[in-house]
Amino acid sequence: MGKVTGFLEIDRQEQKYQPASDRIRHFKEFTIPLNDQEVANQAARCMDCGIPFCHGPTGCPVNNQIPDWNDLVFQGDWDIALRNLHSTNNFPEFTGRICPAPCEEACTLNLEDIPVNIKSVEQAIADKGFEQGWIVPEPSATKTGKAVAIIGSGPAGMAAAQQLARAGHTVHVYEREPRAGGLLRYGIPDFKMEKHYIDRRVEQMEGEGVTFHYGVNVGVTVSMEELTERHDAVILCAGAERPRDPGVTGMELEGCHWAMPYLVQQNRRVGGEPEGDEAPIWAGGKHVVVIGGGDTASDCVGTAFRQGALSVTQLDIRPIPPLKEDKLTVWPYWPTKFRTSSSQAEGAEREFSAATLSLVGEDGTVTGVKCARVDEKRRPIEGTEFILRADLVLAAIGFSGPLLETYIAEAGDKLELDGRTNVKANTDDYKTSLDKVFAAGDVRKGQSLVVWAIREGRQAARAVDEFLTGSTDLPR
Repeated sequence: MGKVTGFLEIDRQEQKYQPASDRIRHFKEFTIPLNDQEVANQAARCMDCGIPFCHGPTGCPVNNQIPDWNDLVFQGDWDIALRNLHSTNNFPEFTGRICPAPCEEACTLNLEDIPVNIKSVEQAIADKGFEQGWIVPEPSATKTGKAVAIIGSGPAGMAAAQQLARAGHTVHVYEREPRAGGLLRYGIPDFKMEKHYIDRRVEQMEGEGVTFHYGVNVGVTVSMEELTERHDAVILCAGAERPRDPGVTGMELEGCHWAMPYLVQQNRRVGGEPEGDEAPIWAGGKHVVVIGGGDTASDCVGTAFRQGALSVTQLDIRPIPPLKEDKLTVWPYWPTKFRTSSSQAEGAEREFSAATLSLVGEDGTVTGVKCARVDEKRRPIEGTEFILRADLVLAAIGFSGPLLETYIAEAGDKLELDGRTNVKANTDDYKTSLDKVFAAGDVRKGQSLVVWAIREGRQAARAVDEFLTGSTDLPR
């Protein structure tokens, strides 16, 4: 815990944002970090609540020891706090920026709507670690002689690679894109997390012996069988990129796109990479409609404003949620309540209880989105139809599972999938139906949070280490 009476004496303080009128002019991060004293004050609010739900199964998937490092920051022992934080989370500077912080929803002080600002403290610890030079490569002193291939360099693949390299294995990471990071780099906009944070972790991991191979599309440019033959174990960490189809007519119209190609294009522009062979998707000077109410949809909203959209409307089939949850029936679990993201606060119009019926257009180009209000069972209500003007439509209603035309097609029936077409593997040993092939992250679990990807990468690394050597000291 922090200061015994801290939660009584110190108010919750959050990071401030640059004004929306300023931040929509660039793609850089726009949060204003707390200074060291402010961070220490927030850590001091952590109370001795007996059962710390913040790092239990309801709060933190990687089981961060939140009360411990809060107390260490309050005491001024930042280096020990960093060591504690890294014991459960390989990349706290990632989660401190983009995790939605279920730990804060589970905080005992959230019963009064004033949870400890855990997310800001976590980010501050990691950032100080880099500033002070405390975060350096930690190569293994011994080698096992075993080689592991990891397919995908998103947070699950990176976490698994770092853990296995530190256990003494030779680790090769195979990435389809020109740079590491997966959707951290290509899906999440830079205004939420700048990509140099990924680059410095890659540099650290290379110093620990991890080898990254870019431009390798497993199942297309190299076969899964070949990788399996060359390595003692393989971990699939390729993510879940297949978009969920909204099931409406008109997606073939010019100006209608899936969300991810739109976000990837812009991230490539910011990163100075070629945009690819696809025609540019650009929101500048257009009326934009985003179909979907989740994080990816919100990222599209923020990106469209930064490109100069005339208007952005976000469609959500769900009813408008309550402004405040019933704490006694929901806490410490993640509540459904009305939330406004920083991107939505930049000027988006939000339509709730709105079903997308079809996309309409003229001469092959989209001109609008036909919608209707829905009842409590999300069925369109006759007579409530309306059309929203649209020059650009982005479908952002989630992902259905991993891409099927790559290593999955190559493996055929030998690689068992679950009912949602994710690669089937349990959380005991993370083994797939293929010999010495494991799976972790979104490719196994389905679309989820970065913190879940890190957890699964760490646990799969432990399972692989035990598989290769018969025992393991890696944490579960």
